[in-house]
Amino acid sequence: MSMERDDLAAWLRLQLTPGVGNVGARRLLTAFGLPQAIFTQPASVLAQVVSSTQAQALQEAPPDWADLLETTWAWLQAAPAEHRVLAIGDAAYPASLLNIEDPPLLLYAKGAARLWESNALAASSARSLAVVGSRNPTPQGIGNARQFAHTLAQAGLTIVSGMALGIDGAAHEGALEGAAADQLATIAVVGTGLDRVYPRQHHDLAHRIAQHGLLLSEYPLGTAPLAANFPKRNRIISGLAHATLVVEAALQSGSLITARLSTEQGKDVFAIPGSIHATQARGCHALIKQGAKLVESAQDILEEFGALDPAKATASTATDTDSDTAGLSRDALQLLDALGFDPTGLDALQARTGLDTAALQVELMQLELQGVLARLPGGLFQRLARC
Repeated sequence: MSMERDDLAAWLRLQLTPGVGNVGARRLLTAFGLPQAIFTQPASVLAQVVSSTQAQALQEAPPDWADLLETTWAWLQAAPAEHRVLAIGDAAYPASLLNIEDPPLLLYAKGAARLWESNALAASSARSLAVVGSRNPTPQGIGNARQFAHTLAQAGLTIVSGMALGIDGAAHEGALEGAAADQLATIAVVGTGLDRVYPRQHHDLAHRIAQHGLLLSEYPLGTAPLAANFPKRNRIISGLAHATLVVEAALQSGSLITARLSTEQGKDVFAIPGSIHATQARGCHALIKQGAKLVESAQDILEEFGALDPAKATASTATDTDSDTAGLSRDALQLLDALGFDPTGLDALQARTGLDTAALQVELMQLELQGVLARLPGGLFQRLARC
């Protein structure tokens, strides 16, 4: 059930009051109950729970509060079956977030009505996997993220990510492709208000997630894509999930923040290894050195989860693997053997195969058209393997 207007007004005022923050708000809620009760207290009473500066700030309505209330109420009324504002402690609020260090005071949510009717968000954490990685992945990384998410969603898992370019987007796409029609396919935790889509390239993806999954944000409507908001939302991504999979990540990647938060929350971290020559693999290799579980297939993850439907995952993986090289000529298969799985240049391939430049280019083009290798920047080629 949607929040009443008076309740929404009080929660928004608490969220917007300068200097209070989530920690101060939780102290006040513990002491006085619902937000309406907080705003009936004199500053002297509030100052026994929070600082005197915070207590004084609570005496006056924030300047942008009335406008945001109108905007948010209009947003809720525009699609009452799909739009929600969930306050901490609400029955539909994910219980798993109550165990993280800084649970959001409010969650703005957008999703299909059937998901709210089944209370899918509150029940999803035990069967959810966070999938994160580079915004600038290799073609192999994109393929891995999409295929892992497809297979895992097909087996009944919900895929949680951040709707960023690269690995995040591929994971959401794979989940949407693999999930059953009545399933909570994927959850996108975004770093803006839900009335905005960032990045713009994901406008269509956001629409499809809202139809078959959920869009979540802790930020009020109208919040722009501020750089500081994206690392902060990672705690929600890891908090919603039972475990985290890192597909590709550089050593300074924000994905490693999500992995660290997952570890701090007592959850498993999985990492897909890559080429020792690939910058995007170094973060995963570092995680594996630190104790993350190396995974080579979706089945590895399902076994750790206590697979919901392992037969589906096994069948999907076998079919995809067999189709990689089906129908290729003997020359094409020999070229793939020479290529291996590391990015390789034309000169190295000529030395390994003995083919002249023209013949080699023809074979490479055919393999590229068949989707079994990708052309990388710098004149490199990389074989694409399925998970």
